[in-house]
Amino acid sequence: MSRKFLSGNEAFAEGIRLARPQVISAYPITPQTIVVERLSEMVEDGSLNAEYVHVESEHSALSCAIGASAAGARAFTATSSQGLLYMAECLYYASGGRFPIVMMNADRSTALPWNIYGDQRDSLSQLDSGWIQSYAENAQEALDLALMSYKIAEDKRVQTPYMANLDGFVLTHTYETVDIPTHEQADKFLPPYETDNRIDFENPKNMAFSAGPDTNYIFKYKEHKGLLSAAEVINETEKEFADIFGRKYSGLTENYRTDDAEYIIVTLGSIAGLCRETADKLREQGVKAGVVRIRYMRPFPNKEIADVLRNVKAYAVLEKDISFGNEGTVFTNVNSALKKAGIDIKGYNFIGGLGGRNISASDIENIYTSIANGTDSVNFIGIGGEDNGK
Repeated sequence: MSRKFLSGNEAFAEGIRLARPQVISAYPITPQTIVVERLSEMVEDGSLNAEYVHVESEHSALSCAIGASAAGARAFTATSSQGLLYMAECLYYASGGRFPIVMMNADRSTALPWNIYGDQRDSLSQLDSGWIQSYAENAQEALDLALMSYKIAEDKRVQTPYMANLDGFVLTHTYETVDIPTHEQADKFLPPYETDNRIDFENPKNMAFSAGPDTNYIFKYKEHKGLLSAAEVINETEKEFADIFGRKYSGLTENYRTDDAEYIIVTLGSIAGLCRETADKLREQGVKAGVVRIRYMRPFPNKEIADVLRNVKAYAVLEKDISFGNEGTVFTNVNSALKKAGIDIKGYNFIGGLGGRNISASDIENIYTSIANGTDSVNFIGIGGEDNGK
């Protein structure tokens, strides 16, 4: 194992190198571009043996990956923002075809107004597309998810594409020291890809076909079950990862100082670190604050969320997303998890970071204060007045 000073993008590229994809379909878009640039350099210098296909659009990038996966190859692509929306049609083909492609998405604001900075509206808009969705907090986790993603997606119980999300610029372009496993370790963890779900001239089969109402219904049910099965496979994969690499992860969620917490912020992505620092500060002042970081939005951690929030006085969901005309998408999912578990606790939604706008430590401290005192159900950080949340 070696150590390097890498950005989140570069760390993710290192993880993909270790996973040995056979086909990489690349189309650049800020702030994802560095990932495919680094992978092109690896292919050029021989440290990665893969077919590198520079396609003409994001739609073509995922189409190429689908074709490669249908041929039985381990495939990778990457995108961001409008690029993800441009390939949205293909997302459903990939998941419906049960092709375990891995795609990195650099979370970025969507138009209009045009903006290259990070929020999470792009990926959260595609929660219903049938892909596994994870959200990394730092560069080390980004590298590790790149490697684990294939093992999870390719498991025969899952057989589902995987979208690994990194916060644009805040994570993709910031640097930290990262531990990089050896190829020997990676190969022990992730064997070569094998699948029966591929074109085979010796044993021909029908793929990507039309299906009427009765059969279509069964295929969609199986697709749903595959995504649900990913929860168990994620836990198994992380245990095996810890045994080989020594780094432990916590499954669908990560809890911080929640055992006796009275007020909890639920969030996802890189902002979780600042939330934990703020919780520590408030603990020193006698406030029982805690943090839950959602690591996977699909499959959604219904049980984990219900268990950790069951006894709090109030909770807040802090997210870089808004489902216009209603509330934040993450809040909808968290609130649903509690209602299904029969838990009636007051929850508050805080929308921030849209278009890359900064969320400060004082903003987070104010969230804890607001939920302790009661506030509007939906709140836009930094926007006051009676129209906030209405």
